[in-house]
Order: sequence, then C-alpha cells, then structure tokens
Amino acid sequence: MNWNIIENNLINTAFTLLLVSLIISWINLIVLNLKYLQNFNNYLSIIINLSLSASLTIRWTTNQYFPLSNLYESLIFLTWCLTLIKIILGKKNQSKLLSAIIIPISLFTISFASISLPQNLQHASPLVPALRSNWLMMHVTIMIISYATLMIGSLLSILFLIICGNQKIEVQGNSYNKTRKLLLKYNSNYLESIIKNESLGDDNSIYKLNRLNLLESIDNLSYRIIGFGFPLLTIGIIAGSVWANEAWGSYWSWDPKETWALITWLIFAIYLHSRLNQSWQGKKPAILASIGFIVVWICYLGVNFLGKGLHSYGWVS
Repeated sequence: MNWNIIENNLINTAFTLLLVSLIISWINLIVLNLKYLQNFNNYLSIIINLSLSASLTIRWTTNQYFPLSNLYESLIFLTWCLTLIKIILGKKNQSKLLSAIIIPISLFTISFASISLPQNLQHASPLVPALRSNWLMMHVTIMIISYATLMIGSLLSILFLIICGNQKIEVQGNSYNKTRKLLLKYNSNYLESIIKNESLGDDNSIYKLNRLNLLESIDNLSYRIIGFGFPLLTIGIIAGSVWANEAWGSYWSWDPKETWALITWLIFAIYLHSRLNQSWQGKKPAILASIGFIVVWICYLGVNFLGKGLHSYGWVS
C-alpha cells in the first residue's frame, strides 16, 4: 500500500472541502442565511479536520517522528489547528462570522503548502540532529497552536476595525464586564439582524444598537481568544529556550526567529495589559492586535525565507 498516495489524497480532500466550505460560508453569510447550511458547514469542518488528522498520522507512523520537521508539515499542522479551533468555537458560538474568517486563512495555509512549495520540501526527510529530541513535539506543537489561536483573535480585531470604519466607537464590553463573562458563548448573530434592519428601513437607533452589540461581541471574543493563545505562546517560548540550551548550549541566541517570537510576545502582552487595566478600549487595542496578526506571520513564516539563523533548516532559502 502506497501511503504517500493516500496522504496526498487526504490533503487534496481537505483542500477541496475547505474551498466548498468557503463558498458555503460566504453565501450563507451574505445571501441565504439558512440554518441547515451552517450546520452542514460545521460537519464539513469536522471531515476536514479528520482528513488532516489522518494525513498527519500516516506521516507520523511512516517516518517515526512527529511531522513538524519542515515548512510543509508545519503548514498542514497549522491548518489542522485552525480547523480544530473553528470546531470548538462553533460548539460555543453559532455565529457565521467565525466560518467566514477562519475558513479563508485555513484555505490559504493548505494552498500554500500544497501548491506553492516545491516537491522536495513536501517529502519527509531524516531529522537533523538538533530535531532528534522529545522537545520537538513539546515546543513546536505549542508554538503553532498559539500561532493559530492568536491569528484568529487578531482576525476578529481586524473585523472589528472594518465594521467600525471611520467612526469613533466606545464599546462597553471589557475584561471586567460580568454580563459578558461566559467564555465564547456570545449571541453574535447580529450581522444578519443588521442587514435585515437596513433592508427593512428600521429606525436608525435600532441599527446602531445592533451594530454596537455586534462590535462588543467581536471585541470580547477576540480578547478571550488572544487571552488563551498568549499563555501558550509563553510556554512555547520557554520550552524552546530549554531545548535550545540542550541542543546549542545557550538559552537565547537572538536568532531571527527568537527575536520575532519575543516581539510577538511583547505586542500581545501590551494588548492584554491594556485590556486588563482598561487603559485602552475600542479601536486602540484592536489596532494593536491587528498589527500582531502581521507580526505572527513574520515570526512564523517571514524570517525563515531569509535562510539565516538556527531555525533555517527545513525551510525555503
């Protein structure tokens, strides 16, 4: 049995289903607004995640190491994390906005892995000595999960800014708002009601109220998700430092990847600090989180294209 063919078929299946899910989610958000399409989309996400899980498992058992040794494998694992987070959030929150923002980024990562990368990077190769450690699973897994979580939280902040536009918005939701303390359980299907109110010509005050409720829900959900991803990023950086000391004899070498990981940590630390002490609310923390989205991608992907540093193995140079 050719496991490579099965693995490729599973990746192609996940890619195709993500494309179908993207079309369904956007049509359902903008045009149809049908409950059963949302449920169907949720089932598609489960099938996509299972396909990626099977692909990673095949690669793991075939090569006898956890598949996170190169760019292709990490992108597939990142897509798996994104779809898993979507499934979890979908159980807590029935908003169609989540599908509309998570599916495109998932499709982008798997497309980049399957289409843009050369074939030699898609094939498994023997681990370099530095990667032959149990820290591979501990450090890299936590870092990529944190990246996926922070990306989703940052995308929600970008959505917040888009909906705000040029208007000054003062949201009431914050880290101390007890009425919105239920983790991820927001009734954030306000976008449909906003569209409906506009089409029916309802009173402008009702539209503004719905719009403010939507913004508060997005703002709080973004804060909760980033608040979950930040400790994972912290643990991942600490684990990486311990592993670096074992592999290279130094906890910190100011490698480009390490430097940008620190920059990422500082940006989201400032974001969470500003939210906790309520010094910033509304657009300011959302702008900072939006910058964090770009910084996460630079840290995860951008610095590796330089081909320099201790983390350059397994990447495009």
